[in-house]
Amino acid sequence: MTNGTSTSEPSTEGALKRAIGAPLLFAFIVGDTLGAGIYTLVGSMAADVGGVIWLPLLIALVVALLTAGTYAELITKYPHAGGAARYAERAFNIPYLSFLVGFLMMASGITTAAALANAFAGDYLAALIDVPAAPAAVVFIVLLTLINLRGVKESLTANLIASVIEVTGLVLVIVLAAVVFGSGNGEPSRLLEFAPEVPALQGAFAASVIAFFSFLGFEAAANMAEEVKNPSRAYPRALFGAIGTAAVVYLLIAVGAVIVLPPAELAVSTAPLLDVVTASGVAVPPWLFGIIALVAIANGALLFMVMASRVGYGLAEAGLLPRAFGRCLPKRRTPWVSIVVVAGLTIVLTLIGNVSTLAETTVLLLLLVFLSANVSVLVLKKDTVDHPHFSVPRIMPMLAIIASVVLLAQQTGVVWLGALAYVVVGSVLFLLARAGRKREERMSA
Repeated sequence: MTNGTSTSEPSTEGALKRAIGAPLLFAFIVGDTLGAGIYTLVGSMAADVGGVIWLPLLIALVVALLTAGTYAELITKYPHAGGAARYAERAFNIPYLSFLVGFLMMASGITTAAALANAFAGDYLAALIDVPAAPAAVVFIVLLTLINLRGVKESLTANLIASVIEVTGLVLVIVLAAVVFGSGNGEPSRLLEFAPEVPALQGAFAASVIAFFSFLGFEAAANMAEEVKNPSRAYPRALFGAIGTAAVVYLLIAVGAVIVLPPAELAVSTAPLLDVVTASGVAVPPWLFGIIALVAIANGALLFMVMASRVGYGLAEAGLLPRAFGRCLPKRRTPWVSIVVVAGLTIVLTLIGNVSTLAETTVLLLLLVFLSANVSVLVLKKDTVDHPHFSVPRIMPMLAIIASVVLLAQQTGVVWLGALAYVVVGSVLFLLARAGRKREERMSA
């Protein structure tokens, strides 16, 4: 229950300035959501469902909207909170659970960056220069790490520029597909053809896991909570508007790609949208579209590496990771230990994983985070605050929990083992941090 008598302005003197309105917030969430995933994963979905790529995208959209409702309530109810870990802390007050949710967010950033590094070193880069994929991916990660160490001054304006480049490439694909369809050269009948080797329902749910990866990014909006003007009004509009915009673009991409190219060709490509552009017959230089795709992929990878390293730093500051993760460069004030650890893990995952498996691992990690958020919102329903906020009907987080469990059930054993490895590593680090704090307390006593 809310009384609507007070604003959600921060009361502390050192709080961040609320300078972001709904249009700029919308652009930020679109930039995070409408990212690099669709540039690489159309082919993976085609391998599971043939030409019916639109179906798993619709399934993923429903799951994303359900969970977005949960975030809309939590963000507007607690506009100073820092994401799912803070919500779990408020709901359950169990330090290990709060840590685990935060660590899974950090792990998802690392895994996503590894997936995008593999995508960067694929056919999009080959359109510009012929180099071995593995060394190219490692060099790519090292370069992003150097930028991260130097200090990335992220601004919404810079993010907006990168988002415009990403969207330009996607709009180009849609326009070229429309040209092919209008000339009578496309095959719209493929849109109803499932992959012959995979049962339709099994393929649809398997592909929906990959499709969900393309919708991820909206959860990062929680990190902007303290800088949004009138979040109770701005957040729901920007959040649902951005997801709806991404859905329209993704569905048009899926339909266009299948009309232009047979699903079998999409399924074996590491740069499916570049192949669509080439197959359209329109004189668009492959290197030009390759550059657009690489900008989109690099921007996404850098943002996720920055996010992961800052989450590690934040967990260390909260005493939930060893203090070493909180060490910063003297002049740059960037968390160099956390940045280097994130880079090292990203390189390892890049060398041992592929785009599809890494994307599925990211989805699994974030589905676990979303489960925590959806349970938290139900627990916190009884909590009242002194400002108006968005409220989602209880049925929506309940359905989101069911949908998340269904998607989790589609994950393979290898992906679950990867997530388990993260939990084990995180738990060890948590215990080390706890032992270190107790030792310091004994020495200071």
